[in-house]
Amino acid sequence: MPLYEHVMIARQDLSNAQAEGLVEHFGAVLTDNGGTLVDSEYWGVKTMAYKINKNRKGHYAFLRTDAPASAVQEMERLMRLHDDVMRVLTIKVDEHAEGPSVQMQKREERGERRERR
Repeated sequence: MPLYEHVMIARQDLSNAQAEGLVEHFGAVLTDNGGTLVDSEYWGVKTMAYKINKNRKGHYAFLRTDAPASAVQEMERLMRLHDDVMRVLTIKVDEHAEGPSVQMQKREERGERRERR
């Protein structure tokens, strides 16, 4: 099955438990449609570069999935209909990276940056 990575932004006035509950809910939608939720990370409340629906901040969540396209389409459809979800980004990847995402790594654990020009 194809591998996907999803980033979801939920409204800032949700509690942390409610935001993590959204991740579990959409993971259940995937498993009901024949996919699997490989990994999920809750990144917390972050400030956005610009306002979305009159919100300056949002709860960010990251999902790694292994699911057929139909399951991903159904999950995205339900995310668009959900009032608490502001934005969703889905990317098809060749393979999932091992370990935590870059957002969850400490600065010391990240690789060296390239030199600025």
